[in-house]
Amino acid sequence: MEDYHKLLFMYSKAYTKGINDLQMPVEYQSLKFQQFEGNGNLKQHISHFVETCENAGSRGNQLIRKFVQSLKRNAFELYTDLEPKVTSSWKQLEKEFFNHFYSTKHIVNMLELTNTKQRKGELVIDYIN
Repeated sequence: MEDYHKLLFMYSKAYTKGINDLQMPVEYQSLKFQQFEGNGNLKQHISHFVETCENAGSRGNQLIRKFVQSLKRNAFELYTDLEPKVTSSWKQLEKEFFNHFYSTKHIVNMLELTNTKQRKGELVIDYIN
């Protein structure tokens, strides 16, 4: 039981004291967020999260304190592994998640796929990749 209490006290919020001291708007109501677990479309998740918060009156750095409520599994793990008391802006937190989870892979559509031809002399392995 003592080890559990030690672990409990090891947790430290990723954001600075200034962010922690931000007050939510008086009319703010607790929101239910879609959950992001590290796969799927991060851009859509963040867009939905920001819109939901802004519609409820939260803006800018206030989003930092609510973002954790929209995370689970791998995404929550990344959040808890962030350097304690370092995050000082919403843009900084957003960038951290984009750097980790956002995929820049090009999604090939059917037209591109059917128009792709193996070049003369191109190895099959190079053509496939």
